[in-house]
Amino acid sequence: MAIEKITMPQLGESVTEGTISKWLVSVGDKVNKYDPLAEVMTDKVNAEVPSSFSGTIKELIAEEGETLAVGEVVCVIETEGGGSVAKENTQVAQEAAVTNVVEQANDADKPNKRRYSPAVLRLSQEHNIDLELLEGTGAGGRITRKDILKVIESGNIPTAAPKKEQAEASSKALEQVEKTPAAFAPTAQSPVKQAVSAPVIPVQPGDIEIPVTGVRKAIAANMLRSKHEAPHAWTMIEVDATHLVDYRNSIKNEFKQKEGFNITFFAFFVKAVAQALKEFPQINSMWAGDKIIQKKDINISIAVATDDALFVPVIKLADEKTIKGIAREITELASKVRAGKLKSDEMQGGTFTVNNTGSFGSVQSMGIINYPQAAILQVESIVKRPVVMNNGMIAVRDMVNICMSLDHRVLDGLVCGRFLARVKEIIENTSKENTSVY
Repeated sequence: MAIEKITMPQLGESVTEGTISKWLVSVGDKVNKYDPLAEVMTDKVNAEVPSSFSGTIKELIAEEGETLAVGEVVCVIETEGGGSVAKENTQVAQEAAVTNVVEQANDADKPNKRRYSPAVLRLSQEHNIDLELLEGTGAGGRITRKDILKVIESGNIPTAAPKKEQAEASSKALEQVEKTPAAFAPTAQSPVKQAVSAPVIPVQPGDIEIPVTGVRKAIAANMLRSKHEAPHAWTMIEVDATHLVDYRNSIKNEFKQKEGFNITFFAFFVKAVAQALKEFPQINSMWAGDKIIQKKDINISIAVATDDALFVPVIKLADEKTIKGIAREITELASKVRAGKLKSDEMQGGTFTVNNTGSFGSVQSMGIINYPQAAILQVESIVKRPVVMNNGMIAVRDMVNICMSLDHRVLDGLVCGRFLARVKEIIENTSKENTSVY
């Protein structure tokens, strides 16, 4: 027999942790390779974790509702074959790897020592462990869940600092944040975030307490990271979509009958954005600390909301697709999100986000950038308004606002203004004579 470990997979770009929402197996169950073991939630996707081996479930390390960092062990499987010698060799190799990581952490500056996963923070708080007094065995000196459990089992628990000292440390940490440049601002997992305790809100009779789900926690962490790290700027432009509305309304019934799905206004906007991104590639970029990465592929992330979560599936190579192809993908991806069948690879690779806030009647909004992208564009509701035309006459037109939030480290107002002006030009010239959906 041999013992194999299943770890938390990385289920998307910039995803650093996942929450076990439901175990699909129990201790003693026999599983085959690729059988699903658990359902995992992140801020980007709900997915099943498959088994990498065939064997028997020996131990479930994580509990349902527990959040673990990518790479942490979630369960142990006993596989057939390998024998005791192979098992001993595996243990020796694992011990050597841990020793090597510890030595590297001691020799380096330990940049990850103060980056704690939610599981580590919860255990340390439950057992009053001062994390500053521990040495981590994880990469870059990071304190792992296993380090905490080892300390608890030993009984030699380093006591947390008195509350007065903690308050002083928190105050100093917050002062440091205010002095820290945006490029080095703390992430959502940093100790500074933890230093600010949750507000104490009195609960009155009739109030309803709603537990925060793993998905909601992950969304909150990603949004907080984006606002902490990216200096957001905002701009808006008004677009006359009258010709687009007339064209789409004239073909929608025939299109639905022929293709089997709807041709929406949103598909036209996504196509216009993809075309403009091709002409202004600076917008299709990401901040990478000491450099800016301008992405070659134009992959449009679209926001799809459910009753309790928000997902951002990706339309790959959107600039190469027709309006019909984009409309098909929007329909298919939205259906998968709402059915809980979206795959992790369908959430990855996005380079720019377009959000259809107009679908629920919004006429002006300020989106939070989908980290690590450099911008997000909000397509608002198309409304009929009186407009003064170039000839001085007043006419009723179908008007829409398109709003853009941008990372000011990467982008400036000039290029964003030109980009939005190009999107406006494409939309205003969309008509039966100028545009084909095929």
